[in-house]
Amino acid sequence: MLSILFPLLLLGGIALAAQSSVNGALGARTDVLTSAWLTNIIGATVGLLLVLFFEPRQEFTMFTVPKWQLLGAFFGTFALITIVFAVPRIGTAATNVAIIAGQLFMGLMIDHFGWFGNTQLTLDYKRMAAIALLAGALYLIYLSNVRGSIGYTY
Repeated sequence: MLSILFPLLLLGGIALAAQSSVNGALGARTDVLTSAWLTNIIGATVGLLLVLFFEPRQEFTMFTVPKWQLLGAFFGTFALITIVFAVPRIGTAATNVAIIAGQLFMGLMIDHFGWFGNTQLTLDYKRMAAIALLAGALYLIYLSNVRGSIGYTY
């Protein structure tokens, strides 16, 4: 299972980068909220069809889980709206690196403190170095975007 997990995650990352670019372009032509709404409607429709046709029959449990676990949907919507807003302004690469940096930082905090019922993993120097390197990557990508912009003066 692990041999296929990382290639699938890489493909998922590729899909998210492409989605960011496409949604950013759509948001620039329509508006941010319309683009986010359309993405969520299509995602909800596909998700519903997958559940109806591929999930085993089970008791409807959405309302029996702890209510805080339903927050994931709001987090995803917030992330989508910020991506659609950011891509036309700072580019796809800078947007995706910023999103990844935020994910890595929060992931490290969740691991370190064991939030949301996750296994506790200590925040050591290797993990701190990873976030520092990613912050450096974000800075360099953003700097190249700014220097490539029309009207930039050194």
